[in-house]
Amino acid sequence: MRKAEIVIIGGGVVGASVAYHLAERGVSDVLILECESKQGLGSTGKATGGIRAQFETDINIQLSLYSRSFFESCDFECGYEPAGYLFFATCDRQFECLSRNVANQLRLGVSDVSVIDRAEVCKLVPGIQSADIVGGTFGSRDGFIDPIAVMNGFTSRAAARGVRIEFDSPVISICENAGRVTSVTTPDESIECDAAVICSGPRASDVAGTIGIDLPVRPVKRQIVWAETIDDLPNGLPMVIDAGTGFHFRPARNFSSDAALRPVRRGRQVLLACPGLEEVSSLNTVCGDEFIRSTCERAYTRASFLRDLAVVEERCRAGFYENTPDHHAIIGGCEVEGLFLANGFSGHGVMHSPATGRALAEIIVDGGSRFLDVSCLHIDRFARGELLQETTLI
Repeated sequence: MRKAEIVIIGGGVVGASVAYHLAERGVSDVLILECESKQGLGSTGKATGGIRAQFETDINIQLSLYSRSFFESCDFECGYEPAGYLFFATCDRQFECLSRNVANQLRLGVSDVSVIDRAEVCKLVPGIQSADIVGGTFGSRDGFIDPIAVMNGFTSRAAARGVRIEFDSPVISICENAGRVTSVTTPDESIECDAAVICSGPRASDVAGTIGIDLPVRPVKRQIVWAETIDDLPNGLPMVIDAGTGFHFRPARNFSSDAALRPVRRGRQVLLACPGLEEVSSLNTVCGDEFIRSTCERAYTRASFLRDLAVVEERCRAGFYENTPDHHAIIGGCEVEGLFLANGFSGHGVMHSPATGRALAEIIVDGGSRFLDVSCLHIDRFARGELLQETTLI
C-alpha cells in the first residue's frame, strides 16, 4: 500500500490552497487526488471570480480582508482587478442593513468602503434606472480575480515544494480505525495516510458520509448569462448588485478557463445573474433558456446600456454553490481524528481560498489557526445550534 502523510481530496482552488500552505509550512509529503482528468473542471472552472470585503459577519469580512491582501501581493499571476463592488438598496430597510454592515466593515479594518446616496450610485453607473434606488454602499478595492490562475498558482508553488497531484482518482471511501483516519480508497487502490482533507466541493457530503460524518453541504445550481451590449459599457463599471433581489451584473473578461473559446473584445461584454431564479438543489450544469430570458428581462429594466442584449450562448455557464444551512464555510477538524474539512463555501470558495488554506494548514500542523480565529466555522456549530447569519448573498 502506498502512503502519503496527508491526502487532499479534491484539486480545485481550495484543495490547491491547502496544499500550498502546508508546503509553505514544510509539509511536503502531500498528495492531491483529483477525480477529473485535469484541474478546473468543477466549481473552480465555472466561478466568475469575485472578491469582496462587503459582508455582514465578522468572519466573512476577516476571511476577505486576508484573502484580498494576498491577491494584491502574491508572487503569481491571479488576475486581481479592483473594479469595485456596488450594492444598491430599493427600500429604507435594505439601506439601513447595508449601512450597518459598512459600520462593521470599517470597525474590522475595511478602509475602502463607504455609504453612498442615489446620486453617487448614478455617477458610478451612468444609465442605471434609479427611480426606486434609495442609496447603496461601495467598496473600491473589491473586484475580480481569475479562478483558474489562482488555482494554478497555488498548485505550481506547492508542486515546486514536493506536493504531488494525481488525476482520474476519485476517492470512494475514507477508512478509519479506532476513530482515526488510516487510509483513503480509490477505484484502483488504497493509500495509507496520517490525515485526509475533504475539499471536494459539491460532492463533499458524499465523501464524508463514507466515514460516517454527516456534512451539511448540498449542491445548488448557479447560472451566469454572458451577453454583449450594442454600445460600450460605462467606463470603470463595477460589480453592481441589487441588495433586495440579488440580481447583479458586471463587465465580462476572459479567464484562463475560457482558453478554448474565441477571445472576445472587452468593453461590450457583460455577465448577468439572479440567484432567486436558480434551481433549489441540482447537479445539472445546463444553463436554462428560461433563466436566460428572465435574467435578461431584469437587465433591460435596470440599465439603459443593458437593453437589446445579444446573448453569447457558448459562454453562458452553470456551476454549483456548495451551500451550508447558514451559508458559511465549514473549516477545521471533526470527530474523526486526522480528518479535516474545507467545505460549504456557498459561492465564496475562490475569494476565500487564501485564508482557508492558511487556516487549515495551521489547524493541521499547530492544532489551531493562529493568524485568524476560525473556530466559529467548525462543523459542530450545527449540532450546537449556533448558526451564523449572512444577508449579503448573491
